[in-house]
Amino acid sequence: MAKGIMYIDGQRVPFDGEKNVLAVIRKAGIDMPTFCYYSELSVYGACRMCVVEDERGKIDASCSMEPRDGMVIRTNTARLLKHRRMILELMLSSHCRDCTTCEKNGSCRLQELALRFGVRHVRFKDTRPHYEIDTSSPAIVRDPNKCILCGDCIRVCEEMQGMGILNFAHRGSDLVVCPAFDRKLGETNCISCGQCAAACPTGAITIFNEIGRGWRALHDPKKRVVFQIAPAVRVAVGEAFGLEPGVNAINKLVSALKMMGADEVYDTTFGADLTVMEEADEFLERLKKGGPFPMFTSCCPAWVKFVGEQFPDYRENVSTCRSPQGMMSAVTKEWFRDPANNPEGKKTVMVSFMPCTAKKMEAKRSNSFTHGEQDTDYVITTTELIDMIRMTGIEFAELEPESSDIPFGFGSGGGVIFGVTGGVTEAVIRRLVPGHDKETLEAIAECGVRDGGFIREFSIPYEGIDLNICVVSGLANARTVMEQVKSGEKNYHLIEVMACRRGCIMGGGQPRLAGDRTKAARTEGIYRADNVAVIKKSDENPMIMSLYEGFLKGKEHELLHNHEFCSS
Repeated sequence: MAKGIMYIDGQRVPFDGEKNVLAVIRKAGIDMPTFCYYSELSVYGACRMCVVEDERGKIDASCSMEPRDGMVIRTNTARLLKHRRMILELMLSSHCRDCTTCEKNGSCRLQELALRFGVRHVRFKDTRPHYEIDTSSPAIVRDPNKCILCGDCIRVCEEMQGMGILNFAHRGSDLVVCPAFDRKLGETNCISCGQCAAACPTGAITIFNEIGRGWRALHDPKKRVVFQIAPAVRVAVGEAFGLEPGVNAINKLVSALKMMGADEVYDTTFGADLTVMEEADEFLERLKKGGPFPMFTSCCPAWVKFVGEQFPDYRENVSTCRSPQGMMSAVTKEWFRDPANNPEGKKTVMVSFMPCTAKKMEAKRSNSFTHGEQDTDYVITTTELIDMIRMTGIEFAELEPESSDIPFGFGSGGGVIFGVTGGVTEAVIRRLVPGHDKETLEAIAECGVRDGGFIREFSIPYEGIDLNICVVSGLANARTVMEQVKSGEKNYHLIEVMACRRGCIMGGGQPRLAGDRTKAARTEGIYRADNVAVIKKSDENPMIMSLYEGFLKGKEHELLHNHEFCSS
């Protein structure tokens, strides 16, 4: 990559490996406006908000310019200001302006930049047709009337997830983003990962909102409302309230939820520990029987739907274990079915706080019911949770920490690391390997499971066998791995797949606009939580072992496993 010196608005700015001028500008501490630029996606250059002016007066998009030694550019001239204001005005002219009631109000990039550049008046008439809002998906809502045609959702779906569900259709003023043949999202192979909603700068694609249902349950005195908090939520929720990215806010979150009226607050790491126990046992059983291999993890519902529809011949390779959310909800509801644990006879409502939009889909799958009752009643994402806390006026950063409730509020470090890609595999390896001393755990962490990259391959010895393992995140990468497995090019014993790059910390329900430092901070926050955990291995969690010896005995298969494969 090129090295050199650029001169940006009079500043001398060195560059070394930055792939475009935009990156160098941001390195110089200038917040260059963009709509269509994401560092992990191909350069599109459609919005033209990032244009700059060189010493000759030539204007060009900085996202598509390669930095050159000695380059002189200006980012804030009268021409550029006029240019950006005009772009924003044209976007607003074909954009419905119900901002106060929009799902993205306060976090809309178009709203933010219109305010920043002082656009107060729109001179142009809206000539676009009115489109029906698409609510067919259990996780995602599409409102084409708010689309600014930036193409972010299209590229995320195609390049990161390899799905290609969305694309441009028609021409001119009729141009619109939609699934093929203008189908509803729920009629497509959409896996509900929510990455399109995370990338969308406006309210054109949003998360299916279940806040109202959560509040109604909390305000019903006849219901026991039980919350569970996923590992990745704790390292992201605090960002909205002034805490540093990656800070483990689980105990402040428990305090907030108790103030909001929660009857019980549990930690999904307990469900993750149950998953490790069952998944490790299933893996060992397959080793005895000689397969079928590879065994695929089943924690990510978007991945499960993907493999079920795209590679149906491999359905039996998917672990029969329910996800941590599924196990947690099924066990909790069964616990409160016992009159000894529910003397008031209240109906239990299970609410999950998840980093993932696909968990909304998972909760409604036919194999997510026990005794004919839906295990997880409502799934609320991290961004929805943030909105709920804001509604209460609670000063989150000032809250006194409070511990999760017993018996399902205590999890191991192995359960916590489910929040990052590779965490499920590492926790399972911890279970398989005897010992829990520092040296053993460090050796597991350094075996390749934490190595950078979206596809990680490594082997570990186990009872005379070299176990070949693959950890992959991002469904486009998962498709690559699956094609290699299908062709016989690759042979693995275990494959962990997370639909979202970097795992749950970057799930579709997490706070958006996370840069590289925030992504790294969330990952580090998960590992810090593991480091300070008293118990590191799921099989050493005393609450788990007590449950197996008592309440769970004879119910393991019914509560912890899927009785049928269900991809949607």
